Amino acid sequence: MINKVDVLAIGAHPDDVELGCGGTLAKIISEGKRVAILDLTQGELGTRGNLEIRREESQKAAEILGVKHRENLKLKDGFLVNSEQYQLRIVEAIRKYQPEMILCNALDDRHPDHAKAAKLVSDACFLSGLRKIETSIEGDLQAAWKVKHIFHYIQWRELKPDFVIDITGFIDKKIECCMAYASQFYNPTSNEPITPIATKDFYESISYRAQNIGRQTGVEFAEGFNTAQTIALKNFDGIVW
Repeated sequence: MINKVDVLAIGAHPDDVELGCGGTLAKIISEGKRVAILDLTQGELGTRGNLEIRREESQKAAEILGVKHRENLKLKDGFLVNSEQYQLRIVEAIRKYQPEMILCNALDDRHPDHAKAAKLVSDACFLSGLRKIETSIEGDLQAAWKVKHIFHYIQWRELKPDFVIDITGFIDKKIECCMAYASQFYNPTSNEPITPIATKDFYESISYRAQNIGRQTGVEFAEGFNTAQTIALKNFDGIVW
């Protein structure tokens, strides 16, 4: 079974993708690109909410963005490891969706799962292209698939981006899909414990961090990305001066 997409956005936890690259996804979907989201864990160790609530919130966020498919591998939250078992689960997903590009967790971040996921996904991308690694879904043998580009969105830590995507005009959609996770973020009427991402400051930071990255690059709002690849440009026409 193949559900071909242009971009596969991967997050260690539900809401990672929305916070890290929600504006970028909204923009490329508006341009006709096909996008799928893969959550590695269910975020079951999160202080607020529960599995059922977070599952409903993640589906609502996907509907807001207009992604083609969203699935959760249900790996162990808080204990991601770069193991053969986990690598092969992600290889199966990559071969299922056959993306040209993968967007995934930050290379370095406050939550240990984020950097672990970044390495795990990068390694799985390499393995996905090896024909002698056999994987199957529902009994059907999968073909090897090489991902052209792997980029890492920026999360809690303010890493210096290697490049940014102009999301001017899509910041409202980014905030809307993030706030679909009502159990996780700022809500002055909630009786649940306050966490670092459940504060008013964090809610406001979704906008002002994008605005700050945009200010540094000559646009109103932007999202930053890191890459271990060398990027080749056909010409300079796509660069915002």
